Amino acid sequence: MNEPASTPRKADAFAYAPAPESRSLVDIAPSYGLFIDGEFGDAAGGKVFKTVSPSTEEVLSEVAQAGAEDVDRAVRAARKAFEKWSALPGAERAKYLFRIARIIQERSRELAVLETLDNGKPIKETRDFDLPTVAAHFFYYAGWADKLGHAGYGADPRPLGVAGQIIPWNFPLMMLAWKIAPALATGNTVVLKPAETTPLSALFFADICRQAGLPKGVVNIITGDGTTGAELVAHPDVNKIAFTGSTGVGKAIARQLAGTDKRTTLELGGKGANIVFDDAPIDQAVEGIVTGIFFNQGQVCCAGSRLLVQESVHDEVLDALKRRLSSLRIGDPLDKNTDLGAVNSAEQLARIRALAETGEAEGAERWSPACELPSAGYWFAPTLFTNVTQAHTVARDEIFGPVLSVLTFRTPEEAVAKANNSQYGLSAGIWTEKGSRILAVASKLRAGVVWANTFNKFDPTSPFGGYKESGHGREGGRHGLEAYLDV
Repeated sequence: MNEPASTPRKADAFAYAPAPESRSLVDIAPSYGLFIDGEFGDAAGGKVFKTVSPSTEEVLSEVAQAGAEDVDRAVRAARKAFEKWSALPGAERAKYLFRIARIIQERSRELAVLETLDNGKPIKETRDFDLPTVAAHFFYYAGWADKLGHAGYGADPRPLGVAGQIIPWNFPLMMLAWKIAPALATGNTVVLKPAETTPLSALFFADICRQAGLPKGVVNIITGDGTTGAELVAHPDVNKIAFTGSTGVGKAIARQLAGTDKRTTLELGGKGANIVFDDAPIDQAVEGIVTGIFFNQGQVCCAGSRLLVQESVHDEVLDALKRRLSSLRIGDPLDKNTDLGAVNSAEQLARIRALAETGEAEGAERWSPACELPSAGYWFAPTLFTNVTQAHTVARDEIFGPVLSVLTFRTPEEAVAKANNSQYGLSAGIWTEKGSRILAVASKLRAGVVWANTFNKFDPTSPFGGYKESGHGREGGRHGLEAYLDV
């Protein structure tokens, strides 16, 4: 990691040569409108904003900024389409979802390059993780569309109506799939707002809906900033709000909708504990630690950002972890050998820097491998904090970046107490060779997802969600249907 990913290290005979994915696979238009009632069009107010590539700061395209009038038009289109869409037999709705899934597979290389350009994450993540997971969710919920009476929510569960969905910038296309697939399978129609820094894959998905012949108005995509999302949340004819994003915004949405008849699911922040016991396979655990916190530059709500290591193996784990981090490649996200790409935005980079500086100021010991960061774009080196206590800001606050805080414990009881000592409760990991210990510890952790001897593994058949300030409701699996049914 002494040089950027595009430059092989001269001292290493086995260094990888650059392997860039072709940018020509995707054709990005100079401007995009709103997708309402099956057609693209300008925002009523004529406002636009620019979406920028985080790795180069290059302007990729100009995108329409939806206002209140546009939100209302999208909701009315979804309401009009709901009558016919919800009346379709489940097997007919399933055909559209299967078709969408197959088109996503066919266009996966194009979509992977697009997501990498707009988000900054490495192409091997968008290609090997994001796109297969997106297609899998549409395939999975297509299978449920004609079996809703057997899902455990009554013999004839009914859809809610119009679902307003607001997704984040860290997994734009995957979060879209998590929300749109179950909504359509259950007979709802959708108005979706992607994050303002990563709108392009949602707009390309709108084109996939047209390619699949989806009836007009069933899916509507409106782009804009937080004010657009606020208009969608407040609209009186929206029956359900699904939000993934920060805990602060999630709390505001919960307060606003309290006392109304709108259904909500909130998937919010996290500060996941990754617990390594003294009998854990160290090399395997180190790989899981790296995946847990440095996947997508740590911009993952369920990231294992708190590493809890049993004291007797602390030094061994840290030495192995530092050796592994020194081999990571940071640089051009379109290079297939890149391990860490760019942070999504200048705003997020400033937040990561500020919290890392706070960690140093509070006395935690900071370490990063020697690396050369690109001169353009938004970059942050993989970072470890040791000598961390429960009182440190870096152990409490969600940093949402490639920053790992390392704490120690002596007994399983202490590990559980430290893991649960957080306002969040989204994810956790356990590393041990004892199956009995996995079951005993997992049952005591207040986390929506607990991984055993792995981390960041997702499957459309498994529910995902959190406790406490990590939100409420579940996405994925049979459980993900309930949020879109009147049960």
